[in-house]
Amino acid sequence: MKVKPVNHALAAEKFIEDVAHETFHDERLWDLRQKRDEQMHILPEWQELRTRASQIKEHTLANLPEYLEQFEANAKKNGIHVHWAADGAEHNRIVGEILEKHGVKSLIKSKSMVTEECQMREYLEPRGITVTETDLGERIQQLDNQMPSHIVVPAVHKLIPDVAKIFAEHYHTDPNDNSAQSLAWQQRLAARPVILSGDAGMTGGNFVVAETGSFVVCTNEGNADLSATVPKLHIATIGIERLVPRMADMGVFIRLLSRSALGSPITQYTTHFRGPQKGSEMHVVLVDNGRSHRLGMQDFWTSLKCIRCGACMNTCPVYRRSGGLSYGAVYSGPIGAIIDPTFNERKYSTLPFASTMNGSCTNVCPVKINIHEQLYKWRRVLAEHHELPFVKREIMHMAGKLMGQPKLYRAAINGTEVALSTMPRFVLYNWLNPWGKHRELPHPVKTTFNSWYKKNRLNKQKEGEKA
Repeated sequence: MKVKPVNHALAAEKFIEDVAHETFHDERLWDLRQKRDEQMHILPEWQELRTRASQIKEHTLANLPEYLEQFEANAKKNGIHVHWAADGAEHNRIVGEILEKHGVKSLIKSKSMVTEECQMREYLEPRGITVTETDLGERIQQLDNQMPSHIVVPAVHKLIPDVAKIFAEHYHTDPNDNSAQSLAWQQRLAARPVILSGDAGMTGGNFVVAETGSFVVCTNEGNADLSATVPKLHIATIGIERLVPRMADMGVFIRLLSRSALGSPITQYTTHFRGPQKGSEMHVVLVDNGRSHRLGMQDFWTSLKCIRCGACMNTCPVYRRSGGLSYGAVYSGPIGAIIDPTFNERKYSTLPFASTMNGSCTNVCPVKINIHEQLYKWRRVLAEHHELPFVKREIMHMAGKLMGQPKLYRAAINGTEVALSTMPRFVLYNWLNPWGKHRELPHPVKTTFNSWYKKNRLNKQKEGEKA
């Protein structure tokens, strides 16, 4: 059965219809963008840090096999069990076997986009293992049976009454509780017993250091530390691209990460895991899941530099006004629009078109990924692979022919005003004109540049030559 492309436009339309949610989402994320800018202006070396971070990432990706092997060797010396997963299915099988070996029935975990990518919860729960998200936003999304809508603030699209309703259903709290602090406290009361009784803990990893065989987790709630240290078994799932060569490199990335993500100087907790605690066991699962293939894509390999800060999402006018869930993928926003097609080109073929191509995403990226250029290149690839919808394909084909013939183009422009004034609306506004669904077609300018040039320059030039 052929998979259908995500209908981003329809999902975005539904999100925009809810004015309260759309307005809050837009303003909240723009506030994060402004705070990021404030932090940028505080550091005179900001652009130098971005350049250095980009260089480190590009160097690491160019030498990825060697650094992965170095990490594995040093991690094993530290007492860490290292596993390799070629794809999501192998990752889930490895995690499942580790948990089964230890008789685990309750797994507590902190935020990990890779486990979402691998659909780990969906794999483990039918096998009798309860997975509980300990990050506040992730737990809200889990209880509401939704994917995260943002890679840093997973439930940013929800208002306080939404959370109160969810907690009332699952925790039997007051559905009219309108206090964010009170709701956070309710989640803490519900989470602590689960954490204390968990059989195993799981985290992701923001950075992996080849030199020391360690990995670094950056959080603001402390839930990752609890998930990693309270149970006797700690599993960390990490994408292979999260490597940096040296511990000294962390000084660059730690200064950029939280400032880019939330506009704060540093995360509340920056924890370095170098090995298991006494009497405990630690496993690291290094996940490929298409990353090696992407590394070989000439136009798109630099997307692997991403440090998952979400700055591109916070600045993107399309993402801010359409919501993360409209992308139908684990990774949303501009970075998702260039990553997701590498997982399934047809399913995510609409996402590179969910952009105004303004370049703001590239401007704020702390590792200088050329996101808007990759969006354009994906559009070209998708057109070449015939992954465009019929209407879009035919409209672009007709537009190409029209714009390729100057005389025909000028004649069409001159006739547009007549068409808008005389043609019935059903001819102008129909399924062939999705742009006009929510907008009135603009009236053309009275004087085009070509006609102005002929009158004011070309004709005078000819008159001068005759004289």
